[in-house]
Amino acid sequence: MSQSMVDKRAKFTRMDESTAEDWAIISSQHDVQVEELPDRLLQQLRLLDADTSGFAVDRLTHSLQTAHRAELDGRDEAYLICALLHDIGDVLGPRNHADIAAAILRPWVSEAYHWMVQQHAVFQGYYFWHYVGGDRNARDALRGHQYYHLAEEFVRNYDMPAFDPGYHTPPLEHYEPLIRSFFVPPSQS
Repeated sequence: MSQSMVDKRAKFTRMDESTAEDWAIISSQHDVQVEELPDRLLQQLRLLDADTSGFAVDRLTHSLQTAHRAELDGRDEAYLICALLHDIGDVLGPRNHADIAAAILRPWVSEAYHWMVQQHAVFQGYYFWHYVGGDRNARDALRGHQYYHLAEEFVRNYDMPAFDPGYHTPPLEHYEPLIRSFFVPPSQS
């Protein structure tokens, strides 16, 4: 750790002993973390490269195909970001990947898009859970929710077809400018 980083650390050892000066230091470092978020997201996406987990394409290619299909349909930037990041939690939380992606996206996307990403795993289940001992109709418990059709359409049109080794898939660099411009200080906290 550089001397300048040490100089910019809060001096308390317990949070209940902190001061306004300490929190000014911590807040300034928090802003740096927000500014570096695009780099960390790109890094996490790269972790999905070469991880096929038995699928016909790796998880990064799947994410890129999902976003590209949505892009070709003219979806807005927030939707493209959701499509690109919907499986970013696969490596960190294979049993709750959708929750991880939704938590990352929450401050930057609408309630509808957040719900779509958070629930997409249940909607995916319709296509395969019956093959692995699950209830393919689990999504029916969500029927009637105002965003049900949005999530169902996302999975049907973009997520499920995006395992195609023959599909022309743009590289991650295609979406890097979008990631860098999209993740600015959040409109929600």
